[in-house]
Amino acid sequence: MATPRKGKVEETPGYCKAEDLANLFALTGQWINQLTRDGVLKKRETPAGKRYNVVESTRAYVQYLRDKAAGRGEKGIPESKELEKFEAEVRIKQAKAQIAELEVQELQGIMHRSEDVAALTEDLLYTIRDSLLALPGRLAVDVAATNTAAEAAEVIKREVFLVMKDLSSYNYDPEKYAERVRERMDWKAEHEGEDGDE
Repeated sequence: MATPRKGKVEETPGYCKAEDLANLFALTGQWINQLTRDGVLKKRETPAGKRYNVVESTRAYVQYLRDKAAGRGEKGIPESKELEKFEAEVRIKQAKAQIAELEVQELQGIMHRSEDVAALTEDLLYTIRDSLLALPGRLAVDVAATNTAAEAAEVIKREVFLVMKDLSSYNYDPEKYAERVRERMDWKAEHEGEDGDE
């Protein structure tokens, strides 16, 4: 896990700057500042300075849009249609906020994608399989040298315990997971760049 540079305070998960919130809501920075001055959005103290809580701000903005929709209807557009339009906008913004929060959690290693968990579990299963497949070769000579079934059982038991001890030291490696996330992000960025060139 990367350590923060000296003098730089790490951002608190779930909190963001005004420009990030503006990007999330597809608004300008001035509009975010206006909403803050109007009391719709609130900044909170974090170790990195005053930041917006993503979930709290999204909910506040959604409520602001609902209140706005309930209080007005444009000329020629029935109020129910205007409300539907705002509710659709609210759902889109909520979905974007959820996606952004999940991406932040994934980058921080708090949340793992199911395909990554499956791949890491598969690694463990291959380790177990390899250990079990190695047993006959490791046991053949020793078991053949025994005189009784009890002695053979003791030799087998000793080797099984060794395998179990090895497997008990198998640990989740956060760096392997982080590497998978970085590879996926690089691939995504590369393909998004190709789409933009077309």
